[in-house]
Amino acid sequence: MTNHQKAIRTTYFSIASNTVLAIIKGVAGIFGNSYALIADAIESTADIFSSFLVLFGLKYTSRPADENHPYGHGRAEPLITFLVVGFLITSATIIAYESIQNIGTPHGLPKPWTLFLLAALMVWKEISFRKVMKKAIETNSSSLKADAWHHRSDAITSVAAFIGISVALILGKGYESADDIAALFAAAFILYNSYKIFRPALGEIMDEHLYDDLVISIKEVSTTVKGVIDTEKCYVRKAGMQYHVDLHAIVDASISVKEGHEIAHRLQDTLREKMPELAHVLIHIEPNS
Repeated sequence: MTNHQKAIRTTYFSIASNTVLAIIKGVAGIFGNSYALIADAIESTADIFSSFLVLFGLKYTSRPADENHPYGHGRAEPLITFLVVGFLITSATIIAYESIQNIGTPHGLPKPWTLFLLAALMVWKEISFRKVMKKAIETNSSSLKADAWHHRSDAITSVAAFIGISVALILGKGYESADDIAALFAAAFILYNSYKIFRPALGEIMDEHLYDDLVISIKEVSTTVKGVIDTEKCYVRKAGMQYHVDLHAIVDASISVKEGHEIAHRLQDTLREKMPELAHVLIHIEPNS
């Protein structure tokens, strides 16, 4: 199974999980008199749409290179990540606005049974985060990492709801708004996570140098190729789940152009064989002098 197929399968898991949880949280929030749970349901609903965006992005980036896109379609992935962040920010804004509105509105205490539901939700969302993040790292997908952070954000909002409801139930009348204040803190945390997701995707779009470890590995593999004395410049940029590399290889200055050409192809083939995460590898031959 390819990385794209693994990522797509994981996204289907996210969609199914978020759909079920959004329904459970919404119904429980209404009947359990908890806005924190309703806020949780709003975020899970936004997560459903963002996961569909991730799915679309992954399917689009899996298209092979063509005449108009010689480097493939991988750059669509960080663009999808930006849209996912937009969903996060929108849901956080809605939650914050409704929380502020509810703080000043008299309402009853949340139902005690909502705590048991929230405890189960926290465990499930943390498991989901770890499962999706593991696949994101395995497949090297930035949009899947964003999807994973949706699960972690959901877990945190459930924690905030748990604390808010507990305070309201323990302290009783006069502390009903603790539930709403908890939802407000959850919104702030969602915004913080939005930045954490947005920043790496922006670096990917801007070709920011973030791949020192990969450069070291490329240079180490290169020096094992017959004819390569050393390496000089090495530039790496990420596109989707793969990397494009521009590498300057140092060879004996006395060899022919044909021999230099053969070394370049040998180096290119070796890098692709030993490092399957590399896509386009451009080799520039430098004479040692």
